[in-house]
Amino acid sequence: MAKSKINEQAFNLDTGLTGQYKTWFLDYASYVILERAVPAVEDGLKPVQRRILHAMKEMDDGRYNKVANIIGQAMQYHPHGDASIGDALVNMGQKDLLIDTQGNWGDVRTGDDAAAARYIEARLSKFALDVAFNAKTTEWALSYDGRKNEPVTLPMKFPLLLAQGAEGIAVGLATKILPHNFIELIEAAIKYLRGKKFELLPDFQTGGMMDATNYNEGKRGGKVRVRAHIEELDKKTLVIRDVPYGVTTAQLMDSIVKANDQGKIKIKKVTDNTAAEVEVQVDLAPGISPDITIDALYAFTDCEVSISPNACVIVDHKPQFLSVYELLRLSVDKTKDLLKRELEIRLGELQEKWHYTSLEKIFFEEKIYKELEKKHETWDKVLLAIAKAFEPFRKQLKRDITREDIVKLTEKPVRRIYKLDIDELNDQIKGLEKDIKQVKHDLNNLVDFAVAYYENLLAKYGKGRERKTEVKLFEAIQAKQVAIANIKIYVNRADGFIGTSLKKDEFVADCSALDDIIAFTKTGKMKIVKVSDKAFIGKDIIHVALFQKNDERTTYNMIYVDSKSGISFAKRFNVTGITRDKEYDLTKGDEKSKVHYFSANPNGEAEIVKVVLNPNSSARNKEFDFAFEELEIKNRTSMGNQVTKYPIKSVKFKEAGRSTLGGRKLWFDDQFGRLTTETKGEYLGTFQPEDKLLVMYHDGTYEITDQELTKKFDVDSVVEIEKFNPEKIVTAIYLDNDKQQFNIKRFKIETTTLNNKFMFIKEGDGNYLDSVTTHPEPIVLIKSGRGTQARTQKIKIHGFVEVMGWKAVGNKLADFTKSTEFEWAMKEIKETENDQPELF
Repeated sequence: MAKSKINEQAFNLDTGLTGQYKTWFLDYASYVILERAVPAVEDGLKPVQRRILHAMKEMDDGRYNKVANIIGQAMQYHPHGDASIGDALVNMGQKDLLIDTQGNWGDVRTGDDAAAARYIEARLSKFALDVAFNAKTTEWALSYDGRKNEPVTLPMKFPLLLAQGAEGIAVGLATKILPHNFIELIEAAIKYLRGKKFELLPDFQTGGMMDATNYNEGKRGGKVRVRAHIEELDKKTLVIRDVPYGVTTAQLMDSIVKANDQGKIKIKKVTDNTAAEVEVQVDLAPGISPDITIDALYAFTDCEVSISPNACVIVDHKPQFLSVYELLRLSVDKTKDLLKRELEIRLGELQEKWHYTSLEKIFFEEKIYKELEKKHETWDKVLLAIAKAFEPFRKQLKRDITREDIVKLTEKPVRRIYKLDIDELNDQIKGLEKDIKQVKHDLNNLVDFAVAYYENLLAKYGKGRERKTEVKLFEAIQAKQVAIANIKIYVNRADGFIGTSLKKDEFVADCSALDDIIAFTKTGKMKIVKVSDKAFIGKDIIHVALFQKNDERTTYNMIYVDSKSGISFAKRFNVTGITRDKEYDLTKGDEKSKVHYFSANPNGEAEIVKVVLNPNSSARNKEFDFAFEELEIKNRTSMGNQVTKYPIKSVKFKEAGRSTLGGRKLWFDDQFGRLTTETKGEYLGTFQPEDKLLVMYHDGTYEITDQELTKKFDVDSVVEIEKFNPEKIVTAIYLDNDKQQFNIKRFKIETTTLNNKFMFIKEGDGNYLDSVTTHPEPIVLIKSGRGTQARTQKIKIHGFVEVMGWKAVGNKLADFTKSTEFEWAMKEIKETENDQPELF
């Protein structure tokens, strides 16, 4: 019996705890979401932020207050301790919008903390006082201890949530709203009020660059990529000029050191020289390309970060996921409603003032005040007599006269009334009527009034708040292409192993941990594996190399014998894409088949080989040449063409062949400043491996460079980029700023050094290259003047300017004016199939 009672009590206890746990957890989760982590849509503030601003408004006398005092004041409303208040206050102060700060408030770029609360000071900004406070339109509630009133939400007349951004984590819920530009928000609000389309993109205090292609209006599932600006100071030094949003210089440097330790980049050292502006210097190791390192910094370090927005806000006491467009529309609608309420309150106050001033005028002008001098039995009868005296004038008023109105009139000091006093009352009434008319007009034209309100905000506070983050598209960086090759790969051909640990065996190549290795065996098997300590391919490896996916130029030439039929076949094929670690058979599939000859050709070269047959064969010709050029490049699974049905003793290389692929077509992607084999941007022509590029820059320098696709060019600096031909004559027009004239010169490129810039215009401050061409018969149109004064001059340069040395100053072409423009007017040159240019 006792045991039964114990079990029953345990059961009841368990049920009670479960029920309470469910209730308490839900209450706790709701509290954290609604009261701590997620901002309200009405004013864009979390409770702690709202309470801080309210406390600061109570303390506001125009002077700075110690932050410690502000924290103490805010603790009357916020029950979660001084630390949370201090952190929230510093966070708002660093955003430089609602709070004016004084002292060391830390630095979001470097991650430096603010000084102690007793040392730093703050006050509400003029902007905050203008947009965030109005006791007449504020809804109030009791504070947590019931001693004071606090605002439910502040009457915010600005899209603060989008301007400041917000971030918070609650129980099973998070919000991340990115900050947007002050000016752009106001302009978008005006467009929305006018019924026009608008666009909103994030803007960060830390600057940098941003690709917002996938921003998705700030909704869940969107993403922005943010990069730091990296400048090439010289061939050995890079300088990072800003940091991505949410990243400090300390974090950035740590990520660079980590990437270097992992072998993904190769640097000598990284130094933080940040002062007023961010400056992180990266010194490169000898022989390392600055362009590839810049790409690697974006690929492997916090120089580029992805940010996923998640706009969650509290709407009607419930969390909702909205877009930034919806948030702006809600804010503008709320602002318009607040402006309407303010106008209605103002109208009521003006009408009340007009009523009382009119009463006062009648009271003195019609000498009703003399009723106070008469002998009435009681005070009530005095008031009734005054009310009766007003009866003839009631039609002049817009509402009934109340007892309170009369009592207020009797409280005024009775004195002799001059005509001047009556005139002053008349002027006041006229002024009030004018104000009432204006307020009614504003109420009837609320959209125009709201637009004017936003325009006034822009005029007062927009200066210095221009966009800091550059919006641009980012090219996709292939991590494999920019990773430093700091790992050595080896092969044991006989046993069939490749890997980094076989240091006693044959060296293959330097590679990175992201590379793949392709290998072929004597039995005609192929396999592609990742770089590892040791991987088995198959015995008798005949070729091993780094593998490039989608490589359509590397061509493999192979002759193999099918063991079943005894027939030898030749084939040519590419390997563009495969399944890693899978074994592929390149023969007809018989296990005893074997490869007689194999070669890998980077540009589809087709060599000639000498085939020697078995001396015991019945073939008439025991030796003959075989040209791979006669074969088409087919799929790797193709059987190939028959070489001979007789047994082969050996196949040996005889003569190198030409490429059967033709040249590589290159384009200059003027959006990203890259060379590309995709049909995008400016077509540069067909390039053989030995061909070079000529690049002419705005600063008057030229550079001869190779075709490396990882090379990066500053699009804004490039005036001309084309295939380099040393026989072509360059015609250049540049400004001689000292003489205020444009010069022209013609010359041939005489230097051969690669990747070095050479100045070919006259050096001097303000000098720049305006136009350049390598056309054989250049013709220039010189346009000057505006309107009726506009004129155009056409000059054939070929007979006007002689060819001179590349360092020559050149001849005067035209005087400098702001309206002077140059335009080339030649026939276009088109590249023919045999790579010879022709005019058409």
